[in-house]
Amino acid sequence: MEKTKQEEHSVTLDILKNSIQKWTNGSVRYETPIDGLMLFQHNAPTSPTIGLYEPSICLVAQGAKRAQIGEGEAFDYNTCHYLITSIHMPALYQVTEASEEHPFLGLTIRLNQQELSQLVLDIKLPSPHIQPDRGMSTGEVNLPILSVFQRLLGLLEEPDSIPILAPLIQRELLYRLLTSPQGERLRQIALSGSQSAQIAQAIEWLQVNFSQTLRVEELAQQVHMSKSTFHHHFKAMTALSPLQFQKQLRLQEARRLMLVKCLDAGTAAFEVGYESPSQFSREYKRMFGASPTKDIASIREGMPQVA
Repeated sequence: MEKTKQEEHSVTLDILKNSIQKWTNGSVRYETPIDGLMLFQHNAPTSPTIGLYEPSICLVAQGAKRAQIGEGEAFDYNTCHYLITSIHMPALYQVTEASEEHPFLGLTIRLNQQELSQLVLDIKLPSPHIQPDRGMSTGEVNLPILSVFQRLLGLLEEPDSIPILAPLIQRELLYRLLTSPQGERLRQIALSGSQSAQIAQAIEWLQVNFSQTLRVEELAQQVHMSKSTFHHHFKAMTALSPLQFQKQLRLQEARRLMLVKCLDAGTAAFEVGYESPSQFSREYKRMFGASPTKDIASIREGMPQVA
């Protein structure tokens, strides 16, 4: 007797769940040999943590997670909905459903922008009609997407096949996404010259040059937009102004420098572009909820952090 689509969906989800649990093996995060693919496990809900989402798709095999951008705009994703991010996005995120008996099990795979652009050309999809929208959204999990991830994780059992087969499966994933209801959002980014692509270009510049003084008008000119149009579309996609976006990049990098390179707060502030240590401390505490010294000390003491 043939399985129904609903039964196939359930079976495929169970296979993914078991595979993620096997490869994480109790650890919070496992970086797989497949380029851009990471697996996660959490045995309890986590505290909100600030981080930077890459262009990626996040799939949950068990449990639930939430990402918040801007002034608290929330995206909940679980076994029924995946999270897709088309640009680099600062966000507050946390695991909302997890337990020892039913841990959170999920995965993230980075989206290759060059492959995405090439595929749009290859399959001759129509140009998107919608205006630039949020660079983050959720989509409904369906059997074809689950099947792609099942086959991708299956390659972990045969590592010699990864260099040949993983790129083919990842290309299929991009095709599934481009032809899904989320496809227009991705096509906006993939098409050179579109307003979304121009904003993505500005974000790339900010990621490299966040320590420099930001002159919004000059950055707008660099991506061939007027200052008002640039500001409007930037906020439409990121829920932040360009200056707010830069501030989040600076503070996250300062935190990394203090944690990884053991820099003191004043030196880290200077490295990321702050001229006033007091302003840095105020903005750091506003973003992370504690002074730089207390925040770094608490992390080193082993407070739970989201991967």
